[in-house]
Parts: sequence; C-alpha cells; structure tokens
Amino acid sequence: MEKRVVIFLILSLVIIIGYDYVLKQTGIIQPPAESDQVSSADSAPKAQQSAELATDIKASTDTARSPTAASASQVAPVGTASEEQTQEVVTDLFRAVFTNRGAVLTSWELTRYTTVNKEKPEPIQMVYHGGKFRKPLSLQATDAALTTQINEGLYQVQRDFSTLDAAHPVGHLTFTYNDPQSGLRAVKELTFHHNTYVVDIAVRTEGLNGPVDVVLGTNFGIIEWGEGFIGLIGPATKVDDQIAKDAPDAEVQRNGSVGWVALQDKYFLGVLIPTGASSAVIKKEGEKLFSAAVRYAAPPSATAASMSLYAGPKEFDTLKSFNIGLEDTIDFGWFIYGSWGIVKAVAKPLFSVLRFIHDYTHNYGVAIILLTVSIKLLFVPLQYKSYKSMKDMQLVQPKVAALQAKYKDDRERLNKELIKLYRDHKVNPVGGCLPMVLQMPVFVALFNILYMTIDLRQAPFFLWISDLSAQDPYYVLPIIMGVSMVIQQKIMPTTMDPTQAKIMLLLPAFMTLLFLSFPAGLVLYWLTNNIITITQQFVTDRYIFKKRTAPSSSEPALTPVAEDGQKSPGKKKKIESGAKQPVSTNLDQPDA
Repeated sequence: MEKRVVIFLILSLVIIIGYDYVLKQTGIIQPPAESDQVSSADSAPKAQQSAELATDIKASTDTARSPTAASASQVAPVGTASEEQTQEVVTDLFRAVFTNRGAVLTSWELTRYTTVNKEKPEPIQMVYHGGKFRKPLSLQATDAALTTQINEGLYQVQRDFSTLDAAHPVGHLTFTYNDPQSGLRAVKELTFHHNTYVVDIAVRTEGLNGPVDVVLGTNFGIIEWGEGFIGLIGPATKVDDQIAKDAPDAEVQRNGSVGWVALQDKYFLGVLIPTGASSAVIKKEGEKLFSAAVRYAAPPSATAASMSLYAGPKEFDTLKSFNIGLEDTIDFGWFIYGSWGIVKAVAKPLFSVLRFIHDYTHNYGVAIILLTVSIKLLFVPLQYKSYKSMKDMQLVQPKVAALQAKYKDDRERLNKELIKLYRDHKVNPVGGCLPMVLQMPVFVALFNILYMTIDLRQAPFFLWISDLSAQDPYYVLPIIMGVSMVIQQKIMPTTMDPTQAKIMLLLPAFMTLLFLSFPAGLVLYWLTNNIITITQQFVTDRYIFKKRTAPSSSEPALTPVAEDGQKSPGKKKKIESGAKQPVSTNLDQPDA
C-alpha cells in the first residue's frame, strides 16, 4: 500500500510538470472551434453596450470639435503632413509616444512599474521593438497597396492639451490622412483621461473596400516570455462570451460578438475593447511572436469604429471594473492543467483577505504569514482527524502485516480480513487522506494567488528578500523549507518499513529543487505551512495523545475451561465479544 503511495506521489509530480508540455509537443491540444453565429439573446446586451460606448466616444469627439478645442488646435498647430514627427502624452501612470507616420504607437512606458534589473531598473515598455512588425493601432485592409499607403503615409496632427492632470483630466489627439489622388482618407481620434490606462479610440476610413482590421500590435503587452510553472502567456480573446487562451500556429479568426482581444504575460496586458467588431484575429508572426486585431466587416466610414485600449498591469480591481471578464486573464482557478471552478471560487475571497491584512501590515511577507496561520487554525479539526487516523493506522499496522503474511496467496480472503480488522478497531484507512483532500482547494488557491498576482511583484519582505515575486537570490528559504519537510516526515506517523521511509526522503529533496526557482512569497507560504504543521504535531503528541498500545480485540479469544474440563457455556457470549471476565475471590460462595 505504501509503495503505491510513493509511486502515486512521484507520478503526480511528473504529470504536473510534463503534462502540458507533452500535449503541446504531440499536437493533441488544438485551437478551440470557431464560433460564427451570435445568438439573439447575447446580441441585445452587446448592442446596448456598444451603443453606450459609441455615445461616449461621440461625446468625446464632439468635445474635441467644439469651438474651444478647435481654437486651441488652431492656436497651437503641431507640424504639417510634410515631415515625420512624434507626439508624447504623459500622465501619472504612463508615457506614450505616437508617430504621425501611420499614426501608430511607438512607445508606451508604465511609470509606476520597472524592470527587475537591479543595476539599472527602467520603466516597463509595452511596445515590442524586436523587429519590423505591425505597430499598435495600425490598420489592415484587403488591398495590400492601400494598407501600405495608410500605414506609411504622414498624418496631420491636432491636439487640444499639453498635459493631463486633475485640472485638465481629458485630452484629445487626432491624426488625419488624406490623399486626393487615390481618394484614401483615414482619421484616428484618441481621447486620453487622467489617472487611467484607458484610451478611447474612434477610427474612420474612406476609399477602402472589404474588412478592415484595427491592430493591437505584435506582442503589445507581453513583457517577459519566461515560461512559468502556471499561467498562460500570449493571446486571449472573448468572443460570444467565451474566453479562449491559446497560442495558434497560424492565423485564427473567431467570428461573433467580440468582447475583447488581448495579448498578455504574467503581470501585464494589452487589450482592445471594441464596439461592433465582427471578429477577433490572432496571428502567429514568429517564435514567441503574436499579433492581435479586431476586424470590422465593413470599412468604418460614415460610422466610426469605436473601441477602448487598455495597456497596463493586470490589477484585479482595475480589470474587474470593466465588467467584461478581463479579470479572468488572471487564472485563479489553475489546477494541474486547465481551470478548476472550486479553486477560483476560493481564491478570490482569499485574495481579498490577503490585501486586507496588507492594508494593516504594509508588508506582503507578514501578510502571507498571518494568512497562512489563520488558514491552519481554521483547519485544526480536519488536521486533528487526519493525524488521529494515521496514529490509529500505525497502531494496527503489526496486525495488518501479520494478515498480509498469513493470506499472501489469497487476495480475496486478505481483503475481507483487513476490512474486518479495520471495522473491529474503528480505523479508516483513508481517514488520513480525506481531510487533506478537503483542504486542497484552499492550498492550490493560495498557491495561484502568490504565484500570479502583480501585487507581490517587487514587494519587499525583509533583509535580502526585496521582491516576493522573484526567487530567493541566496536560496535560503527553499533550503529551510526542504529541512522542514524532512523534520515533518520524521515526526509524522507512518506505517512504512525503513526502505520505504528512505525512498520518501527523496520527496523533500525533489521539492527543494523545484522550489529553488519559485517566487520567494510562494516559498514563504509553504515554509510557514510546514512549520505550523510541525508545531501542531508536536503539541498533539505531547499534550493531546497519550502513548497507546494496539487494541487486542482481533486476537484469538481463549475459551475458559471449568475444573471438570468442560467449557463454561454461561461465559461464552461475553468472551467472544472480547470482554474480559473478572475472577471471583469470594470463598464463601459455593462452586457452580
């Protein structure tokens, strides 16, 4: 039985690490089926939402075209269409740079987040500069020549603001391209807001035929491609209320009501939230290079193509405020492979509690310790039942071994005798595992929170731990965690023989190697959990459980014999039940 446990643990770890890789390499994982139809029940809310967003953008556009805005742009014109120029937009959250060649985005720096380079930290750059790929906000038409012209031409620029702050919370930047010879015209109107990562965009075109794509860009929002233990990096879409997170090997078009199309990594996200788009387009541009776009079936000429751009951190509250499921790009429900609803349901409240504790401690390391202690205290009854069950199994183990030796050639009889033994001693062989199974969703949920949320990014703990989202630079926490696992195994009740116990010592070594590359916050949680478990076992052994010996009810009962050599029938029933009979010492009472 114990050999099966050892094999199960080893196989589980191998499956967790290699399952996803094997499926991808063998091509078993396929892109989800495309959805071409939109139900009327879903289209009504989408249409209402699209109308509201279109109204908001129209209001912003009308403001930009008001006499005040027009006069401002006329008083301070920004260059002409005869030369290339850049436009910089600076807010408290980001610094964006646009070029009038193609009216595309060339830089988007997050001023509140920096790279992990300790020697020279720099602001996070959302725009990919690794090659000549489609830039954010470029347009794609069916005619290749017109696409090149509209993306390489010089646009006229108008803007009605210099800075964005509390006194001037809204600003408009308009790019206009006009070619009288070909009749090609394009207008991109951008509305910026103070203290938000959201930009409202309206696009109009003339002279184009067929579908038109508004491109999110190539790897716009993917900062680091480091393959993590969990979490998906790459494109994500929401079409017809179905969220897809897959990296296709070619171009994939998902038809339907487009909620959003995004490119994401572990902590950051670039996403277009369109109104009235007919499909989302994901295309592989190269190794670890993906572009994303929203497609409009008809060129946005008379009616502007309205959308919002969000380019920033994957902050849970910010993404949730959109109310369109963007917070699901943070996969709180990860479990082995895929997402588990129970884990997600547990993770979100735990995340709220973690942040609540942080509001008072102002240290996420301390908050992790306090949350772990609270969870362990909550599960004390289950932990006690699990420990008691293992103790009981340890006490009856000699009799189990004896039965296994006696009926080694009769498997059916052995199973019956073991069931009878467990029933007589009121021992549940799976009683030690069941409480652990009930606790698993909580542990996995906390694992996901500590591994995937941006709140722990560059959050210090103490001394050498300056970033709880990065691995311990000196491997102190993983080594201490490994030692704690060895101690926990030594004091844990076990029914293993010495050989099996030595084999199980490989598990702490394996886990230590695995945790060397894990974030320090996650290792801190695991270490705290182990220390509390060791303390619970010590207290239970020292103050709750007393030294017990195995019950003797399963031993063969001896039938007492009277002086005449005959069995005593009056006492047979009690003796068979395992009860011991007192010996009479009353000399005045005559013999029976």
